[in-house]
Amino acid sequence: MNEPSRTRLDAWLQSREENILTPDGFDDALIGVAQVFNTLVAIYDREKCLTILQQRDGMSYEDAEEFFEFNVQGAYVGEQTPGFLVWRVEEREQ
Repeated sequence: MNEPSRTRLDAWLQSREENILTPDGFDDALIGVAQVFNTLVAIYDREKCLTILQQRDGMSYEDAEEFFEFNVQGAYVGEQTPGFLVWRVEEREQ
């Protein structure tokens, strides 16, 4: 069970003969799959996505959030558009 989440997900999808859409570069933030009506969608931890942008691309939190909201979360690519889980709904402490 030490395989990366993406490896387990790919194996599971293959066994079901299903496909999903995933954003490039965010495999470490993948937390699972949700079923929306009859469609499977990848679900990512939003905060982990922002951390990836900060660490990988050297962005500040604010820049990462702006980039993410416009270019990743805001990119509708059809009914299989991935979802991004917000663990806490209160405002982020500064």
